[in-house]
Amino acid sequence: MPIRLGKAGKATAFNELGRERDDAGDQDGALAAYAQASTIHPYWAAPWYNAGLIHKYRGDWAASLQANERAVQCEPRHEGALWNLGIAATALGDWPTARRAWRQYGIGIPEGEGPVDYFVGLTPIRVHGDEGTEVVWADRIDPARAILRNVPTPACGHRYGDLVLHDGAPNGYRLRGEREVPVFDALELIAPSAHATYEVSVEGVSSEDIEALVQRFKAADGFAENWTDSMEMLCRACSEGRPFGEGRHNHGADEAPGTLGPWRLGIASREEAAARDLLDTWQQENPEARLHDFRCVLPATPCS
Repeated sequence: MPIRLGKAGKATAFNELGRERDDAGDQDGALAAYAQASTIHPYWAAPWYNAGLIHKYRGDWAASLQANERAVQCEPRHEGALWNLGIAATALGDWPTARRAWRQYGIGIPEGEGPVDYFVGLTPIRVHGDEGTEVVWADRIDPARAILRNVPTPACGHRYGDLVLHDGAPNGYRLRGEREVPVFDALELIAPSAHATYEVSVEGVSSEDIEALVQRFKAADGFAENWTDSMEMLCRACSEGRPFGEGRHNHGADEAPGTLGPWRLGIASREEAAARDLLDTWQQENPEARLHDFRCVLPATPCS
């Protein structure tokens, strides 16, 4: 004998169908199922929130904002919906809604208008490009935006100084001193940096000499990083987990440079001529240094 479901049961069944379709990669089918659940039970937050998740990862910010707004109307303390509402509002530049969402979540956002000014601190952000993915450190300037403060490699398609929108769900952890801090995934580029990325190989000098060169770039409206020392290749499991302590995998090791290099240096500069001039001056002061293969590996995005 067939079992007849009430409204709540039918809505639950369609919500679960949406999850199954989403897990199978059928996002359109999932959205259709969530819409059915919401039609049957319009005051239930779950299907609205689940639809908002799909729209978020698609970058459809207007739809994400609408779905999460409805979820919050159904359940005013729904933390996931509040957070994603804040992300969507930030992406759209809807600052009143973003401020309301963060405050309702429980974050002490200051009074004001326009972009949220709420510095969180140095945070690892995972950025994604067509050719690679990389975790870089960034200044998190509010709950959903961060400015990249490493010099990313060109494979990830990002630059020092890029302003990115990021997710709020931790996807891995890194150590800052002795404290674990969560890694957040970048969702999209909000404002590209005016810095291009350059690469140069240096040998004949020590790592201390390279650090002095790095500091000179930092003092000259640019940035530089000794990629030879600062980067480590990780498998996905470690990158999205805790790549330290007992759970760490053995990824092998690249051949270590000698005491005098060669060193692979990543440079962020607004102008190629300025970077070349600084390198030329430094080399004159360090005649033992040999510089090879200076090149632009990722041009700055032209200003519109």
